[in-house]
Amino acid sequence: MKNRPFSIPLFLLVVFCLAGFRKNDCCAQQPGLLKISFVNTVKGNPLQLDSTIYTNPFSETYTVTKFKYYISNIALAFPDGIFKEIDSYHLVNAADPSSLSFVFTASPNTYQSLLFTIGVDSLKNVSGAQTGPLDPLNDMFWTWNSGYVMAKVEGRSPQSKVVNNKVEYHIGGFSGAHNVLKKLRLDFPAGMILNVGEGKTSEIIIEADLESWWQHPTDIKIAENPVCTTPGELAKKISDNYSKMFSIKNIINH
Repeated sequence: MKNRPFSIPLFLLVVFCLAGFRKNDCCAQQPGLLKISFVNTVKGNPLQLDSTIYTNPFSETYTVTKFKYYISNIALAFPDGIFKEIDSYHLVNAADPSSLSFVFTASPNTYQSLLFTIGVDSLKNVSGAQTGPLDPLNDMFWTWNSGYVMAKVEGRSPQSKVVNNKVEYHIGGFSGAHNVLKKLRLDFPAGMILNVGEGKTSEIIIEADLESWWQHPTDIKIAENPVCTTPGELAKKISDNYSKMFSIKNIINH
């Protein structure tokens, strides 16, 4: 009986705590949704695989049969910090319309810029077999080199002296002087605001212009370098070029 006076206050304390938790749950902000969509282009015009003949800055003509790249470690910046997508790995494949956009939950806020990496970070490169977008069956993994192809362009050009006039750029390498991973920050253009609201869906539309692969800072001529399929100096130069292919075209808040 000595313990009886303490049983009622203890019971009330538990009740008050549970009530507090329920109150916090009810009042917590509900997340919004963010859709990121990619529009692949050449000189601002929609990319057409297999059919359209394009001309690069050096008057070399080519067609494109494959165009793929990894987008990873997506984050949104606001004045006091950043919001990061969890398990953030996406493969954009021009031949697969379903891969050109993806959706994830985001904290309600007004954001200033988008951050992401072109490629797959070093940890995932050495973590063995992966699944989903990182599955080796997606034809973006070098089993012989134990690493991911960060971006890929394949096609044909009469200026290529390789068999079947092929053009083949498989850009990889995640360590040392020839690391091709690119971390980008795209600030939202003036007049465009990303406002993720509770229970609402916002969208960022990004253009990826393949024309950037050929120039700035390095001239890449098909006649001189029709193929690059190993890590090294050339792959690093091409990645420096294509890191500039992304631009924000529009932001839609619903």
